[in-house]
Amino acid sequence: MSHTENILRCGVAGVGYLGRHHARIYSTLPSVVLAGIYEPDDARAAEVCAQHNCPRFASLAELGAACDAVSVVVPTDRHAEVAVPLLEAGCHLLIEKPLCASLEEAAQILTAARAAGRIVQVGHIEHYNPVMSFLETSVADPRYLTADRLAPFNPRGTEVGVVLDLMIHDIGVVLQLVKSPVARIDAVGVSIVSPGEDIANARLTFANGAVANLNTSRVSSKKVRELRVFQPGAYLSLDFMNQSGHLLSMGENATIFDIKREEIPIEKGEPLALELASFAQCVRDHAAPKVGTELGKTALEVAIAVTEIIRTRSLAREF
Repeated sequence: MSHTENILRCGVAGVGYLGRHHARIYSTLPSVVLAGIYEPDDARAAEVCAQHNCPRFASLAELGAACDAVSVVVPTDRHAEVAVPLLEAGCHLLIEKPLCASLEEAAQILTAARAAGRIVQVGHIEHYNPVMSFLETSVADPRYLTADRLAPFNPRGTEVGVVLDLMIHDIGVVLQLVKSPVARIDAVGVSIVSPGEDIANARLTFANGAVANLNTSRVSSKKVRELRVFQPGAYLSLDFMNQSGHLLSMGENATIFDIKREEIPIEKGEPLALELASFAQCVRDHAAPKVGTELGKTALEVAIAVTEIIRTRSLAREF
């Protein structure tokens, strides 16, 4: 912890499109001070430091020495090389999703975290979306889930394919809701404008018989982040982007002719602000984060398996 009791010194490694929002939120959280940033791009660093009156550190070592906790918001293929030195410096970390780009790098990060006795939270932001809070209390026995996550093309994130870039959000969500090991994966994907797949579909079959169908594109004309969940007696349709949805369920007569529709009351909030506030509290309380390394690593394993199936043009894999 910091020299001043209960004040958490937080930093950000990488202040690009998403990292600058981490800096903004840390600068406003109660009992948190934005201790500084590490950013190789001079213009970007100067802009963020001017906005939040914080220092720019010349190295990860300097950032680590000044902080209790750090958000790692660099490109996915650099997560391990940035995270491991910060853990060795004694920092708790929030690493943006996915945890990293390979299972070998995941092992390096987890080993460093255990050796340092530090928390690693993985930035699966949808788990902090108020929509997810509703799902976690309302989904009891999901049998079939469908997810659509579409976005216009953006060069940011193309160091990995769309599965590791976008679909991994929905992989993490369905793993949390189904709570059963993945038994089989079917997948297909197409590369359109980047070296990796830009459109992908995956069908996950779980050991308990549940099935999830995930559809993802980063070359869409519009943004969509929707999930539908079917379980005995109920159908839920949720919109993560607009934080809204509805529930269809059996009425009191419990007949096919007595189906009632209810709009879901969701108290809206900024998921990233909720995520960072939760991270700060976990660090203060020495508590396990909602999305720790176990879920982060499992989601990564499934995402990598989907990617490998697509790239080898195999149709399915048994687990």
